Amino acid sequence: MQDRGTSETKELSVVSGLDLWYWRWSARKSALEAGVPVAEVDWLLQEVAQLDPLSLRLESFKERSQITLPYPLSVLSQLWQKRVSERCPVQYLAGVTPWRHFSLLVSPEVLIPRPETEYLIDIAMEAVKHSSTPQLELGQWADLGTGSGAIALGLADAFRGATIHAVDFSPDALAIAQVNAQRLDLAARIRFYQGSWYSPLKTLKGQLSGMVSNPPYIPSSWLEQLQPEVANHEPHLALDGGTDGLDCIRQLIEMSPDYLQLGGIWLIEMMAGQAETVAQLLHQQGSYCQIQIIPDLAGIDRFALAYRSE
Repeated sequence: MQDRGTSETKELSVVSGLDLWYWRWSARKSALEAGVPVAEVDWLLQEVAQLDPLSLRLESFKERSQITLPYPLSVLSQLWQKRVSERCPVQYLAGVTPWRHFSLLVSPEVLIPRPETEYLIDIAMEAVKHSSTPQLELGQWADLGTGSGAIALGLADAFRGATIHAVDFSPDALAIAQVNAQRLDLAARIRFYQGSWYSPLKTLKGQLSGMVSNPPYIPSSWLEQLQPEVANHEPHLALDGGTDGLDCIRQLIEMSPDYLQLGGIWLIEMMAGQAETVAQLLHQQGSYCQIQIIPDLAGIDRFALAYRSE
């Protein structure tokens, strides 16, 4: 699942704590010189060497005679060089990223799940509590554009009686999502489909309790202006929202009423500055009610929530 930029053996390697301490010192120095967050060195070591934050902060790991790595120290150096010279995201180097209370496999085939996206699950849970439609949490939910499977996994974890339908256009992304579901023992309640938006879900028209999505919403002309970690490494299929960034959101607004049951939940993430237009589009479509714009923890209008009109 991981693109480590090398065909080196994946056999375990043992190094001394002192050798790893020297490696860490050199990596932190190169991070400072390249303008890369120094904290990422320790994050990478937590993942690949299973070192805890306290031992890294106190540097007590230096006294250990043996530390096991998944590959030789020379390969770790190659990985870190990709971070500083090519601006490859550290999550892709480690092959994992934390999200909610999960550890998710990631690769350049999927968007790296962001911390702010975690809030989608909390909003969905609150929306169910305030819905006038009974037992939405026990029904059928869709995660459209599932990527790594993060949202589908979050929904399956939150709504233990629900069936989650996870759709993605990329078969490579779906493969990663399926492995994540298996690793987290949630695969039994998530069904995976390859296709565009609702196209694989024709048999579920009028049956969905909710649709949750983090669709592409970046205007096409902005992509090359994004930080290199995003522009040069993350999949543009998961980023490019068309001329104004709203192409995919428009499709979800237009298509969802056919699939949501009365009182069903429509919930997406969007970019700063899009909230007013998204709210107008929802109103104009005519099939939604209780339209809400919800800010993220930084106060940015990040999420749009609505219910299927009864």
